[in-house]
Amino acid sequence: MAVGTALAGALLSVVLPAGHPVAAPAADDPVPTHEGMPDDGFADEHEGEQDDTVGPDSPPAATAAPADPVPGRPGDFRLEAGSSLTGRVDQLDAALPKQGLTELMEQANRSSGRGAADCGASDVYGSDLPPGDRVCWQSDDLISSEWIPQAITGVSDAQEDEDWGTSNAEPIAVGSYDAANPGRSDYVAGRGNCVKASASDACNEKGVRVTFFNQATKKYRHVLLVWPYVNAYDHISFDALHAREGLCNDVVTEDCDAQNGIHAGGMVWYGNYLYVADTANGMRVFDLRKIMDLNPDNDSGTEDEMQDGLPSDLTDKKRIGRQSNVWYAYGYRYVMPQVATLKFTTARNGGDTSENQCYKTGRPKASYVSLDRTDTDHLVLGEYCNAKGGDSNGRVATYPMDALTAAVEGASGKVADADKAYGLPTGGSFGDEQLWHKIQGAMRYEGKWYFHRSNAYDNGRLLQATVDGDRLAGNPKALQSSIGPEDLYLAHGRGDGFAPRLWSLSEHAPSKCNACDRELYSYPMSDVVGGFGS
Repeated sequence: MAVGTALAGALLSVVLPAGHPVAAPAADDPVPTHEGMPDDGFADEHEGEQDDTVGPDSPPAATAAPADPVPGRPGDFRLEAGSSLTGRVDQLDAALPKQGLTELMEQANRSSGRGAADCGASDVYGSDLPPGDRVCWQSDDLISSEWIPQAITGVSDAQEDEDWGTSNAEPIAVGSYDAANPGRSDYVAGRGNCVKASASDACNEKGVRVTFFNQATKKYRHVLLVWPYVNAYDHISFDALHAREGLCNDVVTEDCDAQNGIHAGGMVWYGNYLYVADTANGMRVFDLRKIMDLNPDNDSGTEDEMQDGLPSDLTDKKRIGRQSNVWYAYGYRYVMPQVATLKFTTARNGGDTSENQCYKTGRPKASYVSLDRTDTDHLVLGEYCNAKGGDSNGRVATYPMDALTAAVEGASGKVADADKAYGLPTGGSFGDEQLWHKIQGAMRYEGKWYFHRSNAYDNGRLLQATVDGDRLAGNPKALQSSIGPEDLYLAHGRGDGFAPRLWSLSEHAPSKCNACDRELYSYPMSDVVGGFGS
């Protein structure tokens, strides 16, 4: 380790620009009895979350839909602020430079196409809902088997006036998870050595990244979400997001559940905060004022000096956090650390959830989230259920955003209660399946509810429901949607003068099926409402 420290010090003296004083690096030796990253008590998420193909090939006969919808139980959805992360984020803030979202959008480095002229013909869309707008990703993101897009939000959620700073980018944000899920590398122990020359850049579980799309320039930029912690050397550092942050009894083991990533099936950007669904726990919260920039000179080929005097290295895509007095981020320029956690307080139902079963009581799943600005601002949260067991098609609930903000900014233990909760409708069929399950996204708009139902590698459906007491009643009509439909986001248009548009995204790469195509798209909300007859 002393050799590594000497090499890092020599590296600093060689590569940093003249005229930049270099702070003496802190000793990089382990601190006796210091535990490093402790287990945070998060619940584990199984790897098949929100996967239509998880479960037996032929659903058992006993999986008929419940006779009645599950009544709403708002108390099951209570969220509580977890242990404070402020001190760790403040340490990162002191160590690393920051970049505002406006500047990040101006320096977006990846190119997209927009509309049929750029994106070409596509069979991914359903006959009932031709898209009014399409965005196609750069080729490596279009076909990536590592990063799978799931969640969507944007400036209409963030700001009523749809303006973010001085930018005219009108950003849309997309969340993707690392599907490879290989676990953390432990190259010291010789297991999963992701830093050896022969290892793929995809070797490590990288968690979740958010893509900010600049609508004005058609450029976008990826930002890696990270977990701040104090390492075994008593230095502030960060790691990729995992289902349970921790090292499993102070070491990394091959069967340690802490290796799994989170699905991040939904996101809401509200004010300065980004709320990311964590299926088994509730929500992870990030602050857009804390986007850390590991390459402020915008030249990834050279190492930059950070605020703590240490260099960063963007050329090494196999390491993360502070290692041997160098900062890494799997090659990403930007990282955004988690600033808060909102955790469900209700105990888990005792039933099996290994095949995406859901239950009418107990802790819900945070499978997707959206924002309703129709009246008082509310966050919508709901469950994905693949009805191969359990006693519920799923539940949804709404939270006043003021209550969530207060919990994020309050002390540990501050709670945010749902004010409404409903069971999803029952009845209706979809081939040989129930209609009201496999819900990937939901939103409430002018009193009605809209749901995106997936269908593996074929066209999904957009569904509509209305409130009937403490339950939801489904419209019998279903509109054919895209292949691989995911989360929902409403661009309300109040600030820019456009008519409301319902945005979503398709998750499947072209390699998954002949008609699959990974795009971002919107429908005029008038077409959606009219398609259901009201």
